[in-house]
Amino acid sequence: MTKWTINDIPQQSGRTYVVTGANSGLGLETARELAARGAHVIMACRDLAKGQKACAGLHGGQVEVRRLDLADLGSIREFADGVEKVDVLVNNAGIMMPPLRRTKQGFELQFGTNHLGHFALTGLLLDRLAEGGAPRVVTVTSALHRQGSIDFDDLGSEKSYSPSGNYARSKFANVLFGLELDRRLRAAGSPVSSLLAHPGYAATNLQSNGPTGLVSLLAKPANLLLAQPASRGAIPQLYAATAPEAEPGGFYGPDGFQEFRGRHPKPVRPARSAADPELARRLWEASEDLTAVRYL
Repeated sequence: MTKWTINDIPQQSGRTYVVTGANSGLGLETARELAARGAHVIMACRDLAKGQKACAGLHGGQVEVRRLDLADLGSIREFADGVEKVDVLVNNAGIMMPPLRRTKQGFELQFGTNHLGHFALTGLLLDRLAEGGAPRVVTVTSALHRQGSIDFDDLGSEKSYSPSGNYARSKFANVLFGLELDRRLRAAGSPVSSLLAHPGYAATNLQSNGPTGLVSLLAKPANLLLAQPASRGAIPQLYAATAPEAEPGGFYGPDGFQEFRGRHPKPVRPARSAADPELARRLWEASEDLTAVRYL
């Protein structure tokens, strides 16, 4: 593929984007670039005050902030009920490696927020997406998905919990979901496309606001020395969300060494286990049961 940059983003006038976690990091950079090209951007944020502050720095298209707490299925339904039009959903929000905590419905927080929350949101918006122009769902995962797995006997982390292990599991679930959504949309003849993206190692507040202990202490110097800025980390998801040539079912990451960083997006491969249709089917059915959101 060509050396795509944010300068290649087409004009977005008349298009509506929902970007979760848009008050900081990758989500904010995504919202910034979309707004600059005339898009109507709905910044879906848990903290309205932080969202409004971030929104004030964006210019171009119509930008608004709406409350969405992905750790609460009630909040997700309320948010989805208020969305009248959407062309592209960017499932960007996430939390990383906190101590064991739970969502309002009792799910382990990382799995509940990063995967189940976005699973529910996508399902609740799918009918409106299908009415949009060149509609897409972009789910943002991590290269760390390659270290993840799904323990169906302990989805609630009642038996064991590892901050890093559960983070990898939630990102692994993102990939299973994005690829299975693509398969189901194609089978149903839906106009909606499902794509995946990961940022490589980008400096965001994920590393400092979630982890504790040694990981937290190392996050700041690691960000300064090793990470690329969030503006560059957002490039793969912006490509997946806007590029006409981005393919349904495609997975995009940075073009640098080991997908660690890069100035351009490129197609990347998921972990082999994350492309397993049977594993994805099991997770899909479990996710429908846990969220009470039914899809295709």
